[in-house]
Amino acid sequence: MAEVVRNTPRTDRELVDALGKFSVATIHEAQGRRGLFAPRLRPIYRPVRVAGTALTCEVAPGDNWSIHVAVEVAAEGDFLVVSPTSACDDGYFGELLATSLRAHGVRALVIDAGVRDVADLTAMGFPVWSKTVSAQGTVKETPANVQTPLVCAGVLVNPGDVVVGDDDGVVVVARENAADVLEACRVREEREAVSRERLAAGELGVDMYQMRDRLYERGLRYREDPTS
Repeated sequence: MAEVVRNTPRTDRELVDALGKFSVATIHEAQGRRGLFAPRLRPIYRPVRVAGTALTCEVAPGDNWSIHVAVEVAAEGDFLVVSPTSACDDGYFGELLATSLRAHGVRALVIDAGVRDVADLTAMGFPVWSKTVSAQGTVKETPANVQTPLVCAGVLVNPGDVVVGDDDGVVVVARENAADVLEACRVREEREAVSRERLAAGELGVDMYQMRDRLYERGLRYREDPTS
C-alpha cells in the first residue's frame, strides 16, 4: 500500500532562501561534507541555482503516476525529489508535468532517473537535475509513497528538508539543522574571502595553509636541477 502524507512541516522560507545564496560545495563543506547527492545527477542546463523545501516522491519503475499525485500536496517553494523504488532510466518527467508543478509553486526537480523534453524545460527555465535523459515514456499503474522519507542518489531526504542545486550538483540540509548550517556557511565564506585576497596577492597556498611540515613528513623533497 502506498501513502500520501499531507501538511508536512517545511523549513522556514527565509532560511531556505538564505541557504540558496550559497553554493552546493560551500553547504556540503559547511555541514561536515554530508548531504551531497551522487554526482550522476546533473543539471539539464547551466548556469542554474535554486533552493527549496523537499517534496518527496517515490515512483515505481517505468511509472510516473506518483509525480501527478505529488502535485496535489505541493506547496509554494517546494523542490520535488523523486526516486524510483528500483533503478530505472525511463523519462519520467517532461514539459507538461513541469507546467503543472510550476502552477503549484514548485521551484525545481531532482530525480534519480530520466527526464525528457529537455529543450522545452530549458526554454521555460524549469531547473532539473537528473540521472539521464531518455525519450522512453512511462505508464500510470502503480502508486508509490509521497511526502515520506526516501533515499535519492544515496542521500536520505525527509519532507521539508532544504534542497539546494547548482551547476555542481545537489545537496540536502536537514530541516532541524538549517539554521546552524546557514551560520556555518557564512563563517566559511568570510574565511574564504580573506584567503582569496591573500592568494590574489601572490601568497602561496603551501605557506598560507601551513602545509610545508606535513608535506615533508609525507616524503616531499625539493632539489635543484643540476643543468640550470
